Amino acid sequence: MSKKSLSKICNESLVDSKAENLLTLDVKNISSFADKIIIATARSNRHAMSVSEKLVECVKKHKLSILGVEGEVESGWILVDCGDVVINIMNQEQRDFYDLEGLWGENIFLKKEI
Repeated sequence: MSKKSLSKICNESLVDSKAENLLTLDVKNISSFADKIIIATARSNRHAMSVSEKLVECVKKHKLSILGVEGEVESGWILVDCGDVVINIMNQEQRDFYDLEGLWGENIFLKKEI
């Protein structure tokens, strides 16, 4: 399965789980660890955990691998590492504070998803 398909599978799972403000960052030319970073906002810490669990199930259902899941319910930030695609599921407070969109700079391709 192609990287594009993995990204699409992840985005569809996030939409189905009602994650908000989805954003895909194309970091292929500036990162050695991933081709794409997806950022999604969850309405609460519990919602973030639910979204991440459903994402992991969806990726495994498509017979793709998960390299790791990091973060605790209380942290407000769950990271799901699928190798070429890394997904950050954050509550709004964490997303505003860490500003991953700004961290990666202006030279990346930003793509708003559904």
